Amino acid sequence: MNNSELLEALDSVTTIPPIVYRDGRIDYDAHLKNMSYLMNRNFLSDGRKRVISLAGTSLINHVGLDDQLKLVEETGNLMNDNGILMSAIVLNPIGEVGDLIEKQAALPRPPDLYLIMPLGGIYSTEGLYEGLLEFANRYGESCGARFLCYYRNERDRDPIVLLIKNSPYIIGVKVGTCEKDVPSMVEDVADDGIVVWGVGDRSTRGAQLGTKGHTSGISILCARAGDEINNAQRIKDYDTAFSIEEKVKAFEEIRFENGRAYNYSAVIEAMKLSGFNDIDPGEGGPFNPFPPADISKRIATAIEGLMEYH
Repeated sequence: MNNSELLEALDSVTTIPPIVYRDGRIDYDAHLKNMSYLMNRNFLSDGRKRVISLAGTSLINHVGLDDQLKLVEETGNLMNDNGILMSAIVLNPIGEVGDLIEKQAALPRPPDLYLIMPLGGIYSTEGLYEGLLEFANRYGESCGARFLCYYRNERDRDPIVLLIKNSPYIIGVKVGTCEKDVPSMVEDVADDGIVVWGVGDRSTRGAQLGTKGHTSGISILCARAGDEINNAQRIKDYDTAFSIEEKVKAFEEIRFENGRAYNYSAVIEAMKLSGFNDIDPGEGGPFNPFPPADISKRIATAIEGLMEYH
């Protein structure tokens, strides 16, 4: 796809399914089962393709580079040309991640774009700009890669805007902070890229402020909810979008409370509690076991109204 087609495709729901673990290892069969659910349960309007991202809710920070390559390969083979595939990358160490992009780009079904996760460690804003500009241009030119930046740190705002304006390979930003940051980001990015809401399905206020599309970490449980929220937003039926958001509110609040402590584990617990046999939660991932009993009880209550959206 060219940049224009890719930007249009991102004005949608980007689903971020949890990577499934058993015995401390990725269960690829279970992962593909979950991908099949997401691909088969597509309620997006106008025949739009589903966007799937292996990213934050997927625990991508805890996945080795070999497993990242295999995950993208197997997910891409399953999706074929029937969806949009986003591969998140953590730029530490940057040289090895560059090698990973080259390998992913050479797959029979490569990613359509890459999500640049927030940079860790010590860095300056000047260093962020110079480093990401050189990185994006190098792999954009050599591999045809396109990138979306994930904005989480306030001081990174201006460098990210400049990157979108100055690199043809950085096509937008995922806002993972708060609604107040949206209007100025939309204004400054303007026609140079897309601004995607990145804090879950409670995204309608962001859409009213100018974001296009949103990310969903709960689509693996209730795919129709996020899809219908986005469908309503695209035709500016904000009343319908807000009414569906009310149904996901309690579950999303659990996921994002206490510094997103249960962002991953609340989803896999909900998958387990749901009893649905077309999805597989696994046994909990690195640093993210199933939540304690009191949280599980809250999750059970929170998802009662979501089962109809599976």
